[in-house]
Amino acid sequence: MSSEQTSGRTPNDAPYELVSVKKSAPPPGSDGNDWYSYRISQGSNTITGYRQGERAAVEAALKQTVIALNERRSPRRGRVQLTQMRKAKPQAR
Repeated sequence: MSSEQTSGRTPNDAPYELVSVKKSAPPPGSDGNDWYSYRISQGSNTITGYRQGERAAVEAALKQTVIALNERRSPRRGRVQLTQMRKAKPQAR
């Protein structure tokens, strides 16, 4: 039995996760050094892209991207219904 079957999640209900970050040549039409290719997966979906910079900065930015992607999928998103509290009437002295 697969983990999707035991967890009750469908494959595309899984959270996003950073799968890999690898040093790469610049993408077509780009110049410069320090390019990295990355893969982010979510179930059967895969996002592949490129980022330029120092490896630590690239990984930190991608981790923030993954967090943001997962927050967008959260069932608790949306507006919170706020209620106003009535101010207590000042008591006469």
